[in-house]
Amino acid sequence: MFEHFVSCHVDGPAGRLHTLRGGRGAPLLLLHGHPQTHVMWHRVATDLAGSFTVVMMDLRGYGDSARVASGANHEAYSKRAMALDAVAVMRHHGFDRFQVLAHDRGARVAHRLAADHPDRVQGLMLLDIAPTLAMYENTSEAFARAYWHWFFLIQPPPLPEALIESDPVRYLRSVMGKRHAGLAAFAPAALAEYERCIQIPGSAASICEDYRAAAAIDLAHDRADTAAGLRLAQPLRVLWGQHGAIGQCFDVLGLWRDRAEHVSGMSLPCGHYIAEEAPALLLAEALDFFKPNP
Repeated sequence: MFEHFVSCHVDGPAGRLHTLRGGRGAPLLLLHGHPQTHVMWHRVATDLAGSFTVVMMDLRGYGDSARVASGANHEAYSKRAMALDAVAVMRHHGFDRFQVLAHDRGARVAHRLAADHPDRVQGLMLLDIAPTLAMYENTSEAFARAYWHWFFLIQPPPLPEALIESDPVRYLRSVMGKRHAGLAAFAPAALAEYERCIQIPGSAASICEDYRAAAAIDLAHDRADTAAGLRLAQPLRVLWGQHGAIGQCFDVLGLWRDRAEHVSGMSLPCGHYIAEEAPALLLAEALDFFKPNP
């Protein structure tokens, strides 16, 4: 799926990170969501590499990156810690400043990356999320039903881990297949790769810690930003699926305008998995938004 990309492992702050690099031009970092890997970009990465140096990475705890041990405060899976992984990856590839395209959990990492390292992130496009703090503070019954896994995964160990580990492929297919487009949205080779990776030992614990961090230490970091009046200064474009829960349950642009100075965006006629459901539309938006020479 990535014929013209070169794979390598980078030593991150807490373990090895799996990355791919291809193309030429201004650097563009791609970050995936749950319960996926960098493979989610397979329908747009090659075209993006015609205009940019594309770097993809598997987030810690996902894909072929390290499963990192965590602690009581879930700091190892805070989006602050995961953002430092992204900094290390881009530094390894020779880039101190770059743009970011990110989906779902990766988009939450990208939000923290832009907030903590504004000198590094030149612009960012976030797919199908609203700010984490705003989503928790404005949770409705409709959202809780659609995003049940948010509340399942944050339960204390070992119950969520044990249930996932009893049949990790069933968990993955349940989460991904019950959204708008069903499992038909995913190429068989991509789905097989997601299934392979979620069966790697430690995956269930890492996934749970990612979500536990989002409901704990990440909220503390977000509240500190709000109290300090911190807003993203970089250009930000947000896209969300017309048939997904984010746009149906939240004022996506309004919530991001509370957190950033320069926000644009729209819904696209698809569900949550934009890069796989509507790759041509995403590619057009990305090529319009990202700058070859920012």
